[in-house]
Amino acid sequence: MPIVTTSDKTELFVKDWGSGRPVILLSGWPLSSASWDDQALALADAGYRAISYDRRGFGRSSQPWSGYDYDSLAGDLACVIEQTGARDAVLVGFSMGGGEVVRYLARHASKSVVQAVLVSSVVPYMLKTDDNPHGTQAAVFDQMAQAIMEDRARFFAGFFKDFFGVGMLAHPVSDQLLEWARGMALQAGLKAILECAKAFATTDFRSDLRAIDVPTLIIHGTADKTVPIDAAGRAAAKAIAQSTLIEYEGAPHGLFATDKKRLTHDLLEFIRR
Repeated sequence: MPIVTTSDKTELFVKDWGSGRPVILLSGWPLSSASWDDQALALADAGYRAISYDRRGFGRSSQPWSGYDYDSLAGDLACVIEQTGARDAVLVGFSMGGGEVVRYLARHASKSVVQAVLVSSVVPYMLKTDDNPHGTQAAVFDQMAQAIMEDRARFFAGFFKDFFGVGMLAHPVSDQLLEWARGMALQAGLKAILECAKAFATTDFRSDLRAIDVPTLIIHGTADKTVPIDAAGRAAAKAIAQSTLIEYEGAPHGLFATDKKRLTHDLLEFIRR
């Protein structure tokens, strides 16, 4: 089993498919690298090296007690880049993973990275404050944490319906895919689930965005209820100098499944430039 060992001896499970210019795929909360398999396969088939890994505390990686803040998680990404020998890489961050991409680029001076992609990303700032009026009220995140503590299996059953845009009339993914996603989420440790939720809810990336100096593609669904586009994708596009925003009209949060063909196409088009 491919493993990257971080500075605090946490073991990260890594998938390394194909050969060519590396594309490093960072998953969203509360998922693992398995969520990227469709895109990773397409990238490898197209002549790229697709590298994805399970965030600490999730999937098949170690479940340490600490290290779930974004500085530590960006340090984990740095370890992945170094130990896989990735050079001239593209970083692709989905949802929570967008924060790791941005924090890495701000703290590590885009070493070994030439392009970035933010898909349904949480940046620049999820929390509603006086100077961030489009954010989400702190009480919403508090209620979410309480529901996870009470019955996380039940919580995730409801969570993934919004995540993938399942409603009375819309059903863009199968019931089996919903169950697959919930099973993936339940692989994670409770500590990791709660601490990472706190991290993406409260971390302010606005100053980090000004440090990004590589071409950046931003993809976001206009009907995303999990990470609303006004507070995230549109705000990030205004703050990142070399950015391009593609809006998926009427699309929800989980674009890797609901819009996987279009997402794969847009990723490949951007990487080939």
